[in-house]
Amino acid sequence: MTAPTVAPRPARYVEHVMGMPISLALRGRHTTDARARRAWTGALAVLREADRVFSTYRPDSVISRLDRGELDERDCPDGIGEVLAIGEAARRDSGGAFDVRRAGRLDPSGVVKGWAVERAAGALEALPDTDFCLSAGGDLTCRTLHPDDAPWRIGIEDPRDPRRFVAVVPVRTGAVATSGTAHRGAHVVDARTGLPPAGLGSVTVLAPSLTVADVDATAAYALGPGAADWLTARGRTGLVVAADGAATVVG
Repeated sequence: MTAPTVAPRPARYVEHVMGMPISLALRGRHTTDARARRAWTGALAVLREADRVFSTYRPDSVISRLDRGELDERDCPDGIGEVLAIGEAARRDSGGAFDVRRAGRLDPSGVVKGWAVERAAGALEALPDTDFCLSAGGDLTCRTLHPDDAPWRIGIEDPRDPRRFVAVVPVRTGAVATSGTAHRGAHVVDARTGLPPAGLGSVTVLAPSLTVADVDATAAYALGPGAADWLTARGRTGLVVAADGAATVVG
């Protein structure tokens, strides 16, 4: 089989969905044609539907109505049960540091982003002879089809200065997720205490699945000083950056 001609520079698309920038890079056979645009539209449709169902900022979302007791979980879309099951597994595996139910409120945001973006990438996987890198707020999933093609180069931001990278990781096919304070401040807390972890700047996890990478990065960050040991015990690969900038490679 003849390898495809790879465009020297990826075609890039950007949209704002789920309260964050969504960006797509395409390289290969379909980058700017109608098929590429349809795939991009399909990916965005998945993310918009996830926002409709899961947004905690929309009082009419399914998750908001479920939280208020207006719906039973059995009456919700299938994705609700799947997301809550992932959240429950993360709560158990993290000893309660990660929890989608906190302070009397249901908030599965720590699961939804990676889960939704991974589902959205399904619309891109149908593009033949085309590599992609789909990113949502810095968490991303990539595909590289041909062994001779260059990997995607993923920069891991310095949590003290997002204009700088603490590392650049080559990724061919897989996912990268980071949890930390660089853009949203101390928004992740240890559910056992309700407080943000001390001494930690960010946690990055690399995994085949963005759902796994995103949940594990958030759970590890919530664990604070135990982040690297917890990820090691789970067989994960990643980078833990302390508040002072010291970095620990995992895996």
